[in-house]
This record gives sequence, C-alpha cells and structure tokens, in this order.
Amino acid sequence: MVLVPVLKRPQRSGDAAKTAGETHTPENRLSEAVGLANAIDLDIIDSAIVPMSEPRPSTLLGSGKVDELGGRVRDLDIGLVIVDHALTPVQQRNLEKAWNTKVLDRTGLILEIFGARARTREGVLQVELAHLSYQKGRLVRAWTHLERQRGGGGFLGGPGEAQIELDRRMLQDRIDAIKRDLKDVVRTRDLHRKGRRKVPYPIVAVVGYTNAGKSTLFNKITGAGVVAMDQVFATLDPTMREVKLPSARRIILSDTVGFISDLPTSLVAAFRATLEEVVEADLILHVRDIAHEETEAQARDVEKVLGELGIDTLPVDGHIQEVWNKIDLLTGDRRAELQHEAQRDERPPVLVSAVTGEGIVPLLDAIDSRLSVADEILDVIIPGSLGALLNWLHETCDVLAREARKDGSIELRLRIPSEKKDRVLGQLRKAGLKV
Repeated sequence: MVLVPVLKRPQRSGDAAKTAGETHTPENRLSEAVGLANAIDLDIIDSAIVPMSEPRPSTLLGSGKVDELGGRVRDLDIGLVIVDHALTPVQQRNLEKAWNTKVLDRTGLILEIFGARARTREGVLQVELAHLSYQKGRLVRAWTHLERQRGGGGFLGGPGEAQIELDRRMLQDRIDAIKRDLKDVVRTRDLHRKGRRKVPYPIVAVVGYTNAGKSTLFNKITGAGVVAMDQVFATLDPTMREVKLPSARRIILSDTVGFISDLPTSLVAAFRATLEEVVEADLILHVRDIAHEETEAQARDVEKVLGELGIDTLPVDGHIQEVWNKIDLLTGDRRAELQHEAQRDERPPVLVSAVTGEGIVPLLDAIDSRLSVADEILDVIIPGSLGALLNWLHETCDVLAREARKDGSIELRLRIPSEKKDRVLGQLRKAGLKV
C-alpha cells in the first residue's frame, strides 16, 4: 500500500506561479511513489493521497486518518505500507503498532531500490553505508520496553540501554569498516581518473531526473548496451565510454544515477564518490523529459542536487548544457513553441529524441562548441620529412586548413583542444619547430 501525505495549506498569491509547473502535484507524487515501489517488484494492492492539516509528532497523520487507514490495511490484508514522506523513528514505530504491519518511509524505500540496483563493489558499499546510517537513527526507540529496568545503583544502564548501545556499537563498527573499504575503492577511482587526465580527454557527464532518458541517450551516442528501462533508478553505477566528436575531439561520456525529488541528503553524501564524476566533469549534460508535465519541477530538483554537490547552476557561461529529450512525444505546435523558446534562451538547450536519434548531431556539435571555447588556433609549417608528426597532428588536432608549399613542406592551421595544448606544443618543440 502506497500513501502520499499532502499538507493542506491555503494557497498564497505568490504560490500561483510555483504551482504552474515548478512543484509536484499530489497526483504526480503518488504516481512517482508507486513507480518507486514497482522498481523493486512490490505488488501494489492500494494507493492513496492522504490530506493532513499539520504533521503530528507521534504519527505524522491525524488519529482519525490513522484509524481509517488501519481499517483498510486489515481489510486488504496488507503486509507493507509505504509512506512517501520522511518518518521519524517514533512515527514509524507508532504507525507500525497502529496498523500491525511493516511501515517504510521514502528514504527507506529509496535505500531498498539502491540496494537492489547496486552492481559494482563501490555501489554496494555506498548503499550499505547509507542503509546502516539510516538504521542507526532508528535505534533510539527500538528497546523502550526495557528502558525502565535500571540497575539499583543508578549509575549502570539497564538491559534496554545496554542493548541499544550494543546495537549502536555493532553498527558503528560496520560503518567504520565500510568507510575504510570505500577509501580504497575511491583511491582506485582517483588513480583511474588521473590516468584519464594524462590522455587527457574531457569528461562529459550525463545527469537528469530519473526516467528522463539519460541511458537511452547515452546508448544512442556511444552505441553501448547500457540498461535503459522505463523504470526509476535503472542506472545506479556510473558507466563511461569514449566518444569521438565531429571535430575529431575525443571525450569520455559518463552516465550517472538519476536524481529524484526529495532525494535524502544522506544518500547524496553516500554517493558523493560516484557523483564525483559529475563534480569533476568539464561539461554536464542536463537531460530533461521535456514532454513531462512537471519538467520544470524536475529540473529544479536536479539543480538542487547539483547545488548540494557544489556545482553552480546559475552562470550563463557555466559548464551545464540542457538537453530537452523526448521531442518525439510532442505535438507539432508544442515542438515549434519549444524551438522558439530555445532560440531565445541565454543558454540555448538542444532538442533531441534519444529514441529516434533526431537532434543527436546538433547535440554533438553543441558539446564540441562548448568544449572548444578555450581552444587555441595555431599556424605551423611542417617539413616534408616529418610525415609521422603530420599524421599525429591530424589525429590529435582539428585541421582547419592545409596547404602544400613548393619546398615540400605543409602549412597547417590547427585548432588545438585546450586539454591537449601542452602535449601538442611539446611535440612541435621536440621536432625543432618554433611555436
């Protein structure tokens, strides 16, 4: 059973603009919550939007609503209730007691999904770390049935306190062990990253709201076989592939975990090592499902997570390129409207369909253009005897012009990618050429 608690508040005049596309409607929140539950193959028997006047410290919902829902739980013989809201340990315990069934809040549900999706050693460790940190907070009231059984001297804790401290110590020991293991994994990832910098290829990270079509776009660009499903969090562990752009520039394209509204801060922190590929990226592709009715709200959620990672999403000249995906689902009029809107934007987005491939070439050109801002234009004359160097320059740089001279030498106008500038200049000087 999936429940979405919604706070009933009178709408202020300033809220009208927000509700028109920048906040999630209760219906869409319920649909997303059901999608999250389906992601781990749960059998959804019932779902509902639950209005509440104000959150109750003991049960979140009012007593009358708790009793009403308890009757539905008993009548339908429901074994798990998912509350699409953050629950305190006390609220979770009281609801489980009132409904006589297991209760899971939004954070717990997302942790379950991440646990089912993690494939790499790093992903598994990060999920376990987040899960244990979550469980540690749930121990506060786990043994209250023993907390009055105190020792007679008053200075020794009773069995309840002892059990809580024992559980905490066991969890903390495991948390410390995982953190040590993660340091080794992160160290290995850093070595790989340093190795890529020596090449060096720019990193372009693909981010976006979950189910926005990131993995489908990644596959279309790279030809890779990354899992692309109509399912939340289908991609959890990052995937990286080399891509050659039209200018012959080579990049590393990285597909990352999808973001979601109200993504728990603890999960963002736990997956920071994985998301460092985003932090370190030379360019970020923010893929949006432009056909979704809540595309603006989803975009704000993604920007919020990027902000938590320390990435400034506001500058016009920043390193974020919006990609408006799923244009194949739009009507002709709506598509024309969005194209005009994109042309007027200070940071023009690229309209694509990852399914049909429409817009992929303009997208690659846009990536090329964004990465070439710091490129250097260089005119150089290569003696005819340096054929190997000439071939290497063709492979490494973008040759804008080439002219054969009477003495057999070749005059080139090169566009040197900023990340390869030192390497190219070093090779030219090594060959005795003045640059």
